[in-house]
Amino acid sequence: MFDFSIVTHWIDNLLRSVMPGWGALLIEFVLVGVVLLLLYAVLALFYIYFERKVCAFFQCRLGPNRVGPYGIFQSVADMFKILIKELISLNHIDKFLFNLAPYLVIVASMLAFGCLPFGKGLQVIDFNIGVFFLIAVSSIGVLGILLAGWSSHNKYTLIGAIRSGAQMVSYELSIGLSVLTMVVFAGTMSITGIVEAQSNGWFLFTGHIPAIVAFLVYLVAGTAETNRGPFDLPEAESELTAGYHTEYSGIHFGFFYLAEYLNLFIVSGVATLLFLGGWMPFHIPGWESFNHIMDYIPSVVWFFGKAIVISFIIIWFKWTFPRLRIDQLLRLEWKYLLPINLVNLFVMVLIVIYGLHF
Repeated sequence: MFDFSIVTHWIDNLLRSVMPGWGALLIEFVLVGVVLLLLYAVLALFYIYFERKVCAFFQCRLGPNRVGPYGIFQSVADMFKILIKELISLNHIDKFLFNLAPYLVIVASMLAFGCLPFGKGLQVIDFNIGVFFLIAVSSIGVLGILLAGWSSHNKYTLIGAIRSGAQMVSYELSIGLSVLTMVVFAGTMSITGIVEAQSNGWFLFTGHIPAIVAFLVYLVAGTAETNRGPFDLPEAESELTAGYHTEYSGIHFGFFYLAEYLNLFIVSGVATLLFLGGWMPFHIPGWESFNHIMDYIPSVVWFFGKAIVISFIIIWFKWTFPRLRIDQLLRLEWKYLLPINLVNLFVMVLIVIYGLHF
């Protein structure tokens, strides 16, 4: 399988051969930032189109079908429309916090996005506590949502922000415990180390029953963490109009919209990393010819393909289950998912201690 680190090392050596080390680093930082921002924007446009088509399929509709073949440029048209919309200035708000909130959400999303290994050797940052860093930066987004609700001076936005704070803080516990369960099984917090530990089998298949339980809990908690249906109480249009971003317009509203779709990809990408081998191909021990064929598929295709499948499942939830009440949502976490996760983590520790790995 092709290792993208060959390309990145070649670029680094080329830059260092024509300029000082600090200049090469500066250009590399800029290049990485530009590539991440472009990929961020392209994925957001794809996910908007993807969800609209999937929703249309579930509802026996066509979905976008006018702008370009099969409506593939509808998201691009929507992007230009939101970019030229006016930013409406409001009275009686905390202007600094009101303007800061959408940027906090975007920064948290971008930091988590940059940690994902998109292919073999194609990762922006990797160190020995990579998973801890990923969880830490992804939790910053709730601050942006709380500030948006508080600073808007609107009862609907405030209720949406309070709901979001209770929801996201609660379900972060289940996400953290699910991630910790797989970290215990892998024996490392390095993102690259977790992926490479799955070279002989994805953890979903080799991690016994605790890995399956952790995967199912992670899917539910990840859906709730990203405020997606049926857990979309912070922006429930039937009672809160648009929730915490009711008062936002133009590109500021676009930032919340953008972050929501990218958070869907990030949750799917982390599930792919922890349970489905990340960029690692599907291998069956003993089937060397089959494994050799799987290795021909680029690692980038494996990662994005798995992430899109997980995203499809999360979108499926939205059009299958009715929206929960806030008391039902919190009861699901504190009375069911959290105890299940704690027991599951304990069982995984026993499996590792007694050496029951495949």
